[in-house]
Amino acid sequence: MNVERRSLKRCPWPGDDPIMIEYHDTEWGVPLHDDRKLFEFMLLDGMQAGLNWSIILKKRENFRKAFANFDPKKIARFTEKEIQKLMKDAGIIRNQAKIRATIENARQFLKVQKEFGSFDAYIWQFTGGKMIRHRCRKLGDIPATSAESDAMSKDLKARGFKFVGSTICYAFMQAAGMVNDHTVDCFRYKEV
Repeated sequence: MNVERRSLKRCPWPGDDPIMIEYHDTEWGVPLHDDRKLFEFMLLDGMQAGLNWSIILKKRENFRKAFANFDPKKIARFTEKEIQKLMKDAGIIRNQAKIRATIENARQFLKVQKEFGSFDAYIWQFTGGKMIRHRCRKLGDIPATSAESDAMSKDLKARGFKFVGSTICYAFMQAAGMVNDHTVDCFRYKEV
C-alpha cells in the first residue's frame, strides 16, 4: 500500500489488516446492482454468522472455487456428493448447516430473479431503491439492525432463505452499498 493511501483517514474497523483495508477502501459500501456479486455477498455474509469478517475475506478465494465462482445456477444443483466434498474442504467454513443453507439460498435466489426480473430489483426495494446515508461519528453509532433489515429478513425467511437474520441482512446492506455506514470522517464516506 502506498504512503498516501496509508495516511488516509478511514473507519477504524479494518485496523492494520491489509485485506480488511483493501475491502474497506474498494468494496464496502459501494452500491451493487450485479446479481452475481449480490449473491456472493449474501453467501459470504451467511458464512460469517458468528465469525469475524476477516476470516471470511481470507477464505474468499477458497469460497469462490468451492462454490462455482458464486454462480447460483450451479450451486442450486449441488447434490449430497458435493455437500460431503465441501465438508472436507479446509479452505472454507465447514459448517454443514451453512453449506446446506447456501444451496437452498441459491435455489430461492433463482426464484426471486424469475419473479422480479433480477435479484437487484427485489433487494433494493427494501431501501426504496436508494442508499441510506447515516452520519455515524464512531463505530458505536453504527447500528446492527434497522427497520429495513428487519423487513428484508422477514421477507427472505418467508421465501425460504436461511441464515438471513436481521443482523446478517444489515451486514449485507452495508456490504452492498444499500447503507453508507462509513464514519463521517472516513475518506470513503463522501466517495460512496
